[in-house]
Amino acid sequence: MSHVALPLKYRPMTFADVVGQEHVVRTLRHAIESGRVANAYLFIGPRGIGKTTLSRIFAKALNCTSPKGVEPCGKCVNCREIAAGNSLDVVELDAASHNKVEDVKPLLEQCQFAPASSKYKIYIVDECHMLSNAASNAMLKTLEEPPPHLRFIFATTEGDKVLATIISRCQRFDLRRIQTHDIVARLKDVCAKEKVEATDDALLAIARGAEGGMRDALSSLDQLISFKGSKIEEADALGVFGLVSRSELESLAGAVLKGDVAAILEAIDDFDSAGRNMRRVSAELLAHFRNLAVLQALGPDAPSLAATPEQVKTLVEQAKGIDPGRVFRVCDQLAELEDSLKYSLGPRTLIELSLIRASRIATTATIEELMKAVRALKSSGAGSARAAVSAAPVAAPAPATARDSAKVNAEVLADPKVADVLAALPGAAVMGISERRRA
Repeated sequence: MSHVALPLKYRPMTFADVVGQEHVVRTLRHAIESGRVANAYLFIGPRGIGKTTLSRIFAKALNCTSPKGVEPCGKCVNCREIAAGNSLDVVELDAASHNKVEDVKPLLEQCQFAPASSKYKIYIVDECHMLSNAASNAMLKTLEEPPPHLRFIFATTEGDKVLATIISRCQRFDLRRIQTHDIVARLKDVCAKEKVEATDDALLAIARGAEGGMRDALSSLDQLISFKGSKIEEADALGVFGLVSRSELESLAGAVLKGDVAAILEAIDDFDSAGRNMRRVSAELLAHFRNLAVLQALGPDAPSLAATPEQVKTLVEQAKGIDPGRVFRVCDQLAELEDSLKYSLGPRTLIELSLIRASRIATTATIEELMKAVRALKSSGAGSARAAVSAAPVAAPAPATARDSAKVNAEVLADPKVADVLAALPGAAVMGISERRRA
């Protein structure tokens, strides 16, 4: 029997099989249960997250002759024909290659006829943003006032290119990138069925490389199985896809937080010598600090934390020694690096310089810490202020208004004991204030 690619072999067949799109699945289920099926639906999202798959599942659920609640049975004639792509009543149009008004006109002529053997005649238009303006405009009247038996389902990766007149006639659903831990769980299930032994770190590397796309993750796993056989290690995934291991990435983030410039330069040199994708290193480092900021704000159980349990443990340890204001400033620096890398021919030097700046930011006092020290100075004297600054960072107070900042600056410049406070503060964030005071 010929080999079937993993993305096709393990493509979801029911709503329960869909991963990471609960908000869409729930709405579609309720629409079927309540009989409130709209004339047209529009699914928008990046590649490989289930737009076309959800369209087919929804079409099967609407036309299934023996559904299990709202789930298609997958065994009746309609379900089998839709899954095989040869149903007379469910027509798929690839708008990337059939985007002219001449391609759309036959469908609009046929839509007036009742379905052959199903409840609905359904048109699935994939990559609908590729339709020409003439083709899109030709569909407007039918979209707005379709026959009772007709339904449209549109799917696209670029929703901003779809005509506003089309969007206004559809129920729009924005599909999300699938969380890393959901992809890892799915890959574990597939490996168990395929009798493949893969370490957790190897699956995590595959999930990171997929960038939120389940199809890309399954394709990568299929490639690794062809490359290594039934046993897959983290080094195999890293070597094939040019990624950096989780431990190396976390060590680099730790060096930035500690201000260890030597460790940063050594790590970048190792990555470059090993042929790692340097732009990918920058993106993943930004994702790491983003997770760190989310954890400090919402805690380790936040649903928006895109990290595995092992990563969360490391994030908790790193969050103990850094002020949230500094983490935000590091994220800002890394975001600027991401933007600059788009136009750089030599990413290594740019990454090194940006990470050195980020390390200085991570060890530089913020204005919130300065305000805290000044308040401690006023209440307990310079000795207590110095002790407050040298203590472990605590949660930052609410951001100051312009009036508060001006008041604090005036107090700092007027107080004769402020030199002791400034000397106790780390970094150069207060250098400007110190120089103005001397002046």
